[in-house]
Amino acid sequence: MLKTIRIKKPSGGTRLQKVKVLASGKYKFVKNTTKGMVRKTRPAGRRAYEGLKKKVKRKSKSKSKSNKPARKRASDMKLPKIPGVLKKVAIGLGAATIASMVVGIFAPQFVPIAKPIAALAAGGIPGVAAELVVDQGILGNIFGMFNGGGINEQRLVSGL
Repeated sequence: MLKTIRIKKPSGGTRLQKVKVLASGKYKFVKNTTKGMVRKTRPAGRRAYEGLKKKVKRKSKSKSKSNKPARKRASDMKLPKIPGVLKKVAIGLGAATIASMVVGIFAPQFVPIAKPIAALAAGGIPGVAAELVVDQGILGNIFGMFNGGGINEQRLVSGL
């Protein structure tokens, strides 16, 4: 295989030199490399230029087509893509639910602390936000304001 390397000159500067890479990895200088031209000193049966030998890739023959109806590809039956934020919200809510079940068995007094921590660990900030809105009652308080009552309002029923 022929390669071009850069060699330092004794007077300073560099020059390019063609070399042949031997099997041992060492270089052998090559003089007057001529691509495609026939040399007079070339041994019989030897190629004029020893470069990289390129292998020709051949296409494999396709199998004969059958008369069977074509099956639907998997790409036609894909589920719709869910945005990353919704994935994090779902993962956060799931982790909070699992954490509340596990912690509720051993130490029920730590469930309100464990749920947001598990949602943060699994779903990040969107998971914590969803957990606080859905599970901690913030959502109910918000909808309570729209239903005609305040957050701290209590209705008194008087009986006669």
